[in-house]
Amino acid sequence: MANDQPAAAGDSDPSHRILVVEDEEVIRDLLVQILGDEGFRVEVAESGEEGLKQLEKRLFDLVLLDLNLPGMHGLNVLSAAPATQTDAQFIVMTAFGSVDSAVEAMKLGAFDYVNKPFRGEELLLTVRRALEERELRREIAHLRTRVPGEIGDRIIGRAPAMQRVFDLIERVAPTRATVLIIGETGTGKELVARAIHQASDRSRRPMIPVNCSALTETLLESELFGHVRGAFTGAVQSKRGLFEAAKGGTLFLDEASVLAPSTQVKLLRVLQERTVTPVGGTEPLPVDFRLIAATNEDLENLVVEGEFREDLYYRLNVFPIRVPPLRERREDIPLLANAFRLRFAEENGIDPPPILPNTLSRMMIYDWPGNVRELENAIERSLIMHAGAESLPFDPPAGSGKNGGGARELLGRGGDEEWSLERLEREYILKVLDEKGWHQAKAAEVLEINRRTLYRKLAKYREEGALPGSAIVEESTDSTR
Repeated sequence: MANDQPAAAGDSDPSHRILVVEDEEVIRDLLVQILGDEGFRVEVAESGEEGLKQLEKRLFDLVLLDLNLPGMHGLNVLSAAPATQTDAQFIVMTAFGSVDSAVEAMKLGAFDYVNKPFRGEELLLTVRRALEERELRREIAHLRTRVPGEIGDRIIGRAPAMQRVFDLIERVAPTRATVLIIGETGTGKELVARAIHQASDRSRRPMIPVNCSALTETLLESELFGHVRGAFTGAVQSKRGLFEAAKGGTLFLDEASVLAPSTQVKLLRVLQERTVTPVGGTEPLPVDFRLIAATNEDLENLVVEGEFREDLYYRLNVFPIRVPPLRERREDIPLLANAFRLRFAEENGIDPPPILPNTLSRMMIYDWPGNVRELENAIERSLIMHAGAESLPFDPPAGSGKNGGGARELLGRGGDEEWSLERLEREYILKVLDEKGWHQAKAAEVLEINRRTLYRKLAKYREEGALPGSAIVEESTDSTR
């Protein structure tokens, strides 16, 4: 049930969506009327179970949650909600005198509580304050991710897939939610983690990165949990662990999929109890940190295969962010290539040769299995190798991806990835052009099409973002086309 009425004059934003979770029909209808009259979009749920289903389907700006619900208690709904609603504000409703439940709800992250019976003016005041704080948090996160010189402006991308990443960073940064960053090697997962930290209220405290794959099981546990003097051979003095060192800040666990089973158990306990016991110690110590984990593996598959704990997976996967591989955001390749060109030229004291449009086109049809990191390394290497050249060249590795294989390999890859016929044609045309050094007359001859047709197709690919805007696709005036 929803009530979509035009906004009344005042401060209420009609785009704000509110969920009311209330089992008493009279109170539920009253809330719909009060909020609807103010222009809010209101949806309702009659139980905690139904409320969670609603929260899983769409994002809400605010949730009015009755604590004394039949079946699932309101506190259980509140504790489960951050997995899907890290950006929403929660206001709990409770019977007069149930202060203990209200205090517990505040500890779980509720913005405020109201006692039943409530007055409409008082309720609306609390709702507006909650929404104002939410907007303020989002605005602070938005500004922090775009402050010049900060980590936020090092993430470059205009592709829709990257805009989605930026939006998720802004949504989750002001919250306390654990974040799981998923992406192939070289996509920039640590940059995303740093952007989240920089845009959070923990930015004045350290972000401590830990590469789990670079340390042995014993050394990783000692680094994370710390140890007391004499805990093991060589432990000549006590050492504070990284959980403690990240106090007030962020701990970034990179390559979390390689955690040993014993370390997974201990990490789960830390996340549940927010205390840590040093190796060889007996007294648990309170810790205050935000966890961001990253992986290039499918943790869900590892859970099915019994290689990763299911309960820890759900603890880490509160707010997942997928960073797309470079082949899914080809329109960003010219931006990235030029940014790397200028940066490395300045760092090495070299005049940066330009990257010609046809060179950018060659870059855009290469698959970049190493993603942004491979592009970055390729630009730096080319800049050093060809210092003083008239332009910066690009030669894809022999035998790599679609640039190194023949038409049969391209057809096989298209079948594996279920390309459309239009995609297969485009990839083949670009491949032939690449092989012919972008000599359009020669490419048209191989393709057995006239040059006017090739020109129209290249212009279309440029409009679709498959070629850089400066790519040379000028139509010939040759009468034989």
